[in-house]
Amino acid sequence: MTTSSNTAQFAALEWRVLNGANEAGASKDEARVRNGFWKKLKRQATFVPFAQEATAAYFAAFDRATPLKVRATLLAALAYFVLPVDAVPDVFPVLGFTDDAAVLMTAMRLLSDHIKPHHHSAARDALDDVRRQN
Repeated sequence: MTTSSNTAQFAALEWRVLNGANEAGASKDEARVRNGFWKKLKRQATFVPFAQEATAAYFAAFDRATPLKVRATLLAALAYFVLPVDAVPDVFPVLGFTDDAAVLMTAMRLLSDHIKPHHHSAARDALDDVRRQN
């Protein structure tokens, strides 16, 4: 995806897997998020009422300056967003995203101090690009 410098900077960040017992889970979540986030957002950007928040969380999750436990929690919430099967199917406009929004908003509310203005700026830039491509 070609985006502004903020977005490109964050897209280039690499996730370092947590050590210890959470390694397998963190690794799975990272792979799910990297593989599915942009695909899902591109398909459904106009239907996802929390697209900017989800994208800011994405950039915070892959920012090396974000503490590892925060990154892991955000990745888990984002992995739930990109999973094809969840509690309320996403095929129902607006209603289908209520469970995704609840999971993501809970994580973001608990971790809001770690989602910085530059993550939100990168999210706005990325969403502008996604919407232009659609």
